[in-house]
Amino acid sequence: MATSKDHAPGLPRPSAWVCRFAPLIPPGGAVLDLACGSGRHLRLLRAMGHPVTGVDRDISPLADLAHLPDVEMIEADLENGSPFPLEGRRFDCVIVTNYLHRPLLPRLPDLLSSGGLLLYETFAQGNERFGRPSNPNFLLAPGELLEAVRQQLQVVAYEQGEVWEPKRAMVQRLAARKMEEAQG
Repeated sequence: MATSKDHAPGLPRPSAWVCRFAPLIPPGGAVLDLACGSGRHLRLLRAMGHPVTGVDRDISPLADLAHLPDVEMIEADLENGSPFPLEGRRFDCVIVTNYLHRPLLPRLPDLLSSGGLLLYETFAQGNERFGRPSNPNFLLAPGELLEAVRQQLQVVAYEQGEVWEPKRAMVQRLAARKMEEAQG
């Protein structure tokens, strides 16, 4: 099982939520990390044997991964109106942590292959009591994440509320699967 201890020194630890549900990703399944930042989840999942794709507007913190097999880095600003860099692609798992750009929410199910897993964790309303982010544009309303995927994905787990680790915050967390597509 993945643990938050499996990380590169000097980088933030992987999310405990991602570690908890990473074993549900099919062995060798392709993983996408949107707004991947320093690559903490890319590194973890690559170490678990998954080919990984990371998207961020600045991929310079990922330079040490660029030459590795089964690693794809895409430098793209997901918010500036540029064409979506992953149109038509499918992944066995899509990870989004500490990032919210509401226009992307409806696209997420389309990025998943049949049976694919969405792992999403970000800040929620009430977080302004604890610091950043405090802008309502970056804070989910109660139940918003759940409602965004309810019609297209099967919810495996959902949490909403205050956490103390890695820092005190208000969050919403979701693990959800794309329904298996009928064959035939």
